[in-house]
Amino acid sequence: MTLTPVEIRHLKPARSLVGGYKRPAVEALMDEIVASFEDVWRERADLADKVEQLEVDLVRYRELEALLRTTLVSAEKSAVTLKEGALRGPRDHAVGALGTRPPDDRGPSNEITAAIGARARRRRAAAEDRGGRSGLTGPRS
Repeated sequence: MTLTPVEIRHLKPARSLVGGYKRPAVEALMDEIVASFEDVWRERADLADKVEQLEVDLVRYRELEALLRTTLVSAEKSAVTLKEGALRGPRDHAVGALGTRPPDDRGPSNEITAAIGARARRRRAAAEDRGGRSGLTGPRS
């Protein structure tokens, strides 16, 4: 049973005939007060431990919050850079993202197109030298 300070103030142990208090009643009252005080003391210690743990958690959560803010700012900057790159075009985007300009795109399809164009120009020139047309359509050079 837990006693409040007000209850302890108003406790009146039984008196003996000689003018003092009865020893068994006082000892029982003291035992009750000690038990109540021990309960309060334990609860106070538990709450102090809980406060300490919550303070540790708070520090950890603040660190996580700072990390998340940094990550969010970095992601926003990346998104803006990518968006600006997409608006500039693919070649400029590669320069912005990589920091270097990509080599000219001379893949197989471009080489084939260039070879076909060169061959057509040679045939046209040869046909014009002979005075006729080779059957190729298109404007004369």
